[in-house]
Amino acid sequence: MSDALLLAMLVAAIAIGWWLGRRDGGRRKTASRGGESSLPRDYFVGLNHLLNEQPDRAIETFTQALEVNSDTVETHIALGNLYRSRGEADRAVRIHQNLLARPALTAVQSGQVQLELSRDFLNLGLLDRAERLLQGLQKANADDEQKLAGKRLLVDLFQREKEWSQALEVAQPLIRTDADIRRAAAHWQCELAMEYRRDASPSLARKALRQALNIDDRCVRANWILGQIEWDISQYRNAIRCWQRIFEQDASFAPLVLLPLRDAYQLLDDDTGWWQFLEEQLQHNPQTTIVIMAAHALKKRQGTEMACAFVSDQLREQPSLRGVDFLMDLYLEDSDPGERDRLELLKQHTQQLLSVRPRYRCQRCGFDAEQLTWQCPHCHSWGTSKPITGIEGE
Repeated sequence: MSDALLLAMLVAAIAIGWWLGRRDGGRRKTASRGGESSLPRDYFVGLNHLLNEQPDRAIETFTQALEVNSDTVETHIALGNLYRSRGEADRAVRIHQNLLARPALTAVQSGQVQLELSRDFLNLGLLDRAERLLQGLQKANADDEQKLAGKRLLVDLFQREKEWSQALEVAQPLIRTDADIRRAAAHWQCELAMEYRRDASPSLARKALRQALNIDDRCVRANWILGQIEWDISQYRNAIRCWQRIFEQDASFAPLVLLPLRDAYQLLDDDTGWWQFLEEQLQHNPQTTIVIMAAHALKKRQGTEMACAFVSDQLREQPSLRGVDFLMDLYLEDSDPGERDRLELLKQHTQQLLSVRPRYRCQRCGFDAEQLTWQCPHCHSWGTSKPITGIEGE
């Protein structure tokens, strides 16, 4: 049993003991004077189970020993939460439903039990039941803090169901004050835009993406999809403008957009514009991907030797495993047979190192991935995964 869980259960046990002692204090005053404990036997049995690391039997004993009334509601809630934290949400449901059926609960207590029961249902994947409870909580006589917590749970529920419009509606009061909700809401608009794009409704998709940028002007994904929509209808100059705005939002996303940007310039037969864009980025953002793209363009304009010299200079300023791997490709083009064997052996090593390195990392939880996901699969945060930088990254 984890230290945190043991501590939580001990606190609950102390609370139960306090209440039981208070309840029975008057009734057992005479026995107490004679040296007998004022606490019932069940309490000590439960405590013994807890100290012997038998949490199932301990919680069961405490629950049976404790009557449900206005003084013990919080303790019953805590016991239910302990079950849920141990992966036994079905048992938590029984405790919390039993509480909710009690007519003597105050409005605040009823609101708290509804919140915990909703968390139980979410934990079990019973989303319809959780939604009904949480919707009812918004209309009930609960306090503002409980309604706010209920809204957050509703937002989480609608995200799980991919009901983006409903998530946006519920989260509207939170967008201005909560940065995480604001960032997530922009991505929900992007999700809607992707649905509209699949349904061949580009005007609706553009509207959703403009709303995403109104919510969060740093939403890289919105400009990324806007560029894709322009690409779909062969408006390559417009696509370029959308994708170049990403460098103003967050230049670390250069690896995402450089290839389609290059292709758009090539389709416009605008090698000069492409080179000017790369030169500008090299001054402000000399990432490995930009260096490699510039080297390709320089090789086309001035030959392999100039490209090698350029990459070597850049690597002195900013070392990079991918840059070294690319430089070996350039060297291999003009190498004699003896040098080629040595270079190919070195390249095998760099390729092996690169093959095991993730390309993206969540800035919130540190989850690594080979592919970019707009919502982290581990912590479920939106817009927190970015390309990895440094010697082994960009």
